[in-house]
Amino acid sequence: MKILNPGFLFLFFYLLGFLGDSPVDAAVKKYQFDVQMKNVSRLCNAKPIVTVNGMFPGPTVYAREGDRVIINVTNHVKYNLSIHWHGLKQYRNGWADGPAYITQCPMQTGQSYVYDFNVTGQRGTLWWHAHILWLRATVYGAIVILPQPGKPYPFPQPYQETNIVLGEWWNGDVETAVNQANQLGAPPPMSDAHTINGKPGPLFPCSEKHTFVVEVEAGKTYLLRIINAALNDELFFGIAGHDMTVVEIDAVYTKPFTTKFILIGPGQTTNVLVKTDRSPNRYFMAAGPFMDAPVSVDNKTVTAILQYKGVPNTVIPILPKLPSPNDTSFALDYNGKLRSLNTPNFPALVPLKVDRRLFYTIGLGINACPTCVNGTNLAASINNITFIMPKIALLKAHYFNLPGVFRTDFPDRPPKAFNYTGVPLTANLGTSTGTRLSRVKFNTTIELVLQDTNLLTVESHPFHLHGYNFFVVGTGVGNFDPKTDPAKFNLIDPPERNTVGVPTGGWTAIRFRADNPGVWFMHCHLEVHTMWGLKMAFVVENGDTPELSVLPPPKDYPSC
Repeated sequence: MKILNPGFLFLFFYLLGFLGDSPVDAAVKKYQFDVQMKNVSRLCNAKPIVTVNGMFPGPTVYAREGDRVIINVTNHVKYNLSIHWHGLKQYRNGWADGPAYITQCPMQTGQSYVYDFNVTGQRGTLWWHAHILWLRATVYGAIVILPQPGKPYPFPQPYQETNIVLGEWWNGDVETAVNQANQLGAPPPMSDAHTINGKPGPLFPCSEKHTFVVEVEAGKTYLLRIINAALNDELFFGIAGHDMTVVEIDAVYTKPFTTKFILIGPGQTTNVLVKTDRSPNRYFMAAGPFMDAPVSVDNKTVTAILQYKGVPNTVIPILPKLPSPNDTSFALDYNGKLRSLNTPNFPALVPLKVDRRLFYTIGLGINACPTCVNGTNLAASINNITFIMPKIALLKAHYFNLPGVFRTDFPDRPPKAFNYTGVPLTANLGTSTGTRLSRVKFNTTIELVLQDTNLLTVESHPFHLHGYNFFVVGTGVGNFDPKTDPAKFNLIDPPERNTVGVPTGGWTAIRFRADNPGVWFMHCHLEVHTMWGLKMAFVVENGDTPELSVLPPPKDYPSC
């Protein structure tokens, strides 16, 4: 495969190097991340953006299952910064997780911090991104974890593989726009384009040269590692004329199934196999939004090109017809097809006995804001609590028993029951505020039902839990019924992931075993909702021995 992107050449030679590695040689992977400004031009506009190593998207982190990864991040920009390694479990090592003011204080200008972690029991596609303000608009990249030597993929070995990182682009300065919106008490502006590997594609102005192209050979099988790094949009993705076989989600192998399109929420990853068995031509790969609620989104289509070898660049590519933006039935049907592989080598260890049941309502609200132009601001809450970020990292406060930083009385259910998904509720939209966490005993098995509500409006919410994977045992439309719905749970081969979509006007049930001590963030991965307070954290207590307890903090741990 001739590759029209230098990152692919790096991957090709990197993989060749891996094949020659002994496990000892492959044990430690070191990276230097210099966070720096770079002028970038898109959509006929040039602006300075925050980047890692001057790259947009940032560099791909490659490792093998079992490797130790050491990434030294140096902050050369005016913003405070931290980086999250999304989907890596960071066992006992929340110090390397990255969310600002949750597990660490951010790096200030001129500071460095070494993220030092082991990749244990995970292989597949994950990603990294800034985890403070809205800096992940440009500070993000892929993580590719290859299987251990001698452990092949549980699907046909692809001829070649490629990263497809979906993102969003704003013509203006994102932080300025967000600050202005917060002063008004209004939502920030929508993005001006979606991107594939940082490029919007030829359907946008001034973007012929900003188009990602992959040249393929006919009669081969390719693996696409697809990442949704968008801030606020769930996306459909498809390739004109070609089916895709889904083989992995969130770095967990799935039972393969074939589809014309995938649905991928912010924070999620999906690996697909594509057979180049069509007549040689140029085919658009395209992504567009899914939004089945009365909420405005950037509804423009981003494209990249799958180009068969020998086809001239003058041929106009064929465009796929993506599902309509409000195609709820496709979304529910697609997510219903996702199943864990659940084989002896890759078992689905679903907790069958539940120690603690949680029921969390997800809502939007409006709170008084004397400093806002409108006198109010938009809020978001879990169990009617809008999370207030602390001034000191929660993990540090937990580890050193610092008083007054957080409370551990986050409620297991909402303050009162109501018809969660009935007619829109537009009165009594105030929320309570606080830095309230849920304390969990080590090794507790948790069942958590996330229930969307019609406070202001129903909406789909992609929820991400740090430090864990979880099993999505059930989902439904309307109000969760604790009497009848659990009987329909899939406890055999439910999908295992780190980020799950709660359907618009519906619910999702997840299960996990709390065997990773520390403070672990859970939040909506729509940046606008996270900013409004749609977040909380679990404090998972230590086990009975030092080997089941949080590791000590590193020496270069940043202070606030």
